[in-house]
Amino acid sequence: MKGLFIMDEAPFDWVYPSDIREQIQALVDGDLPFLTRDQVMDNLSLLKDVEVVFSGWGGPTLDEEFLEAAPRLDAVFYAAGTVKTIATPASWRRNVRIVNAADANAVPVTEFTLSQILFSLKNGWRYVRSIQQERAYPEKSISAGAGAYGSTVGIISLSKIGRRVCELLEPFDVKVIAYDPYVSEEAARSLGVELCSLEEVFQRADVVSLHTPLLDETRGMITGEHLSLLKPNASFINTARGAIVREDEMIEVLAYRDDITAILDVTYPEPPLPGSPLFTLPNVVLTPHIAGSKGAECARMGQSMLEEFQRYLKNEPLKGEVLEKDMGIMA
Repeated sequence: MKGLFIMDEAPFDWVYPSDIREQIQALVDGDLPFLTRDQVMDNLSLLKDVEVVFSGWGGPTLDEEFLEAAPRLDAVFYAAGTVKTIATPASWRRNVRIVNAADANAVPVTEFTLSQILFSLKNGWRYVRSIQQERAYPEKSISAGAGAYGSTVGIISLSKIGRRVCELLEPFDVKVIAYDPYVSEEAARSLGVELCSLEEVFQRADVVSLHTPLLDETRGMITGEHLSLLKPNASFINTARGAIVREDEMIEVLAYRDDITAILDVTYPEPPLPGSPLFTLPNVVLTPHIAGSKGAECARMGQSMLEEFQRYLKNEPLKGEVLEKDMGIMA
């Protein structure tokens, strides 16, 4: 079996460390060269006998040109999340199987989200900025910092990541409410979640966490009006996509609601434009899209592709296989 690794050079050793590469190579009984996308596109003849491609960030676009040069290509193992950057109508017509590592990449996102939910329920970021501004500890009060017990967490979209966040919240004494018009009451109950309207999520929750996939119909879904409904001292977390939020409207609300906190791992554009108030508003916490896999965490995605390849060779169902019908609903 002939194969190639094709992706960006910088993350390659993180995603496919040597031990995982060796195990993959043992299964194909031969050497799997590593090439960047540009190197392949500059010499498409390299693809003529390739049956499987192991990829990740910076992987090749599976368009007509690429597929014509790779007539034997049967499967692409994509060690990253959404395949929207590589899949094309041509790849579906050719019935090339595409497998992603969305489940593996969801793990650090949900861990990051859980940490921010629990920290926010203690009013952690409000204390941080108060101490920085006042250069003194606030007066002690038994009521300060609500904590998790009896608090309400709002989840927007019970997507792959949204559902996992709900599962991670199970050991804590919180009530979880959620907005997702595509989820049944029965499915929500199985997660221990109460479904409600989008407005209710913002009105009732002490922390609201956004996990909606970016689609045409979700672009700009979160408005300034929604954010203005937040309870006193509530927090809003976005680890999904910045374009789901109407950023100008959010900034307006944050400017006059200095009691609320926005924890933004994603923005639109990303990073924010120079001079954006997001850099200076004291009640905004910006992180540079770190919720997903970073450093050694990336190897979890490569490991998942190794396991998928083992299933592929045994003709077993592939857990992360993406079908054309899935493309409009992926998290």
